[in-house]
Amino acid sequence: QVQLAESGGGLVQPGGSLRLSCEASGRTDIRYRMGWFRQAPGKERDFVAEIRRTGINPSYYAASVKDRFTISRESGKNTVYLQMNNLKPEDTAIYYCVASAGDYGGFDSWGQGTQVTVSS
Repeated sequence: QVQLAESGGGLVQPGGSLRLSCEASGRTDIRYRMGWFRQAPGKERDFVAEIRRTGINPSYYAASVKDRFTISRESGKNTVYLQMNNLKPEDTAIYYCVASAGDYGGFDSWGQGTQVTVSS
């Protein structure tokens, strides 16, 4: 497993933007598949986005955030970002960074989470 530290959450008005960051520490000799999940109050934890670890780093998104959120990674590092634009109140949640050494399946490392609140 690897340790993950998120940052960048906060309060933003509807239509605004935020950028979340996540840095992995520990096993730095492995390149990880990384992503984001979120959990809104009273709801289950849901997939948001992921970015693969090799090649051209293809990325995948939940339908609810596609075309508004962009996941990216810093070249050669286990650091990922989630640029969130046109935020909506329903995006309010705790956002968790995740990582896996595998190419498919679940994620075995989770961060502590960062709160994102979208409200006027």
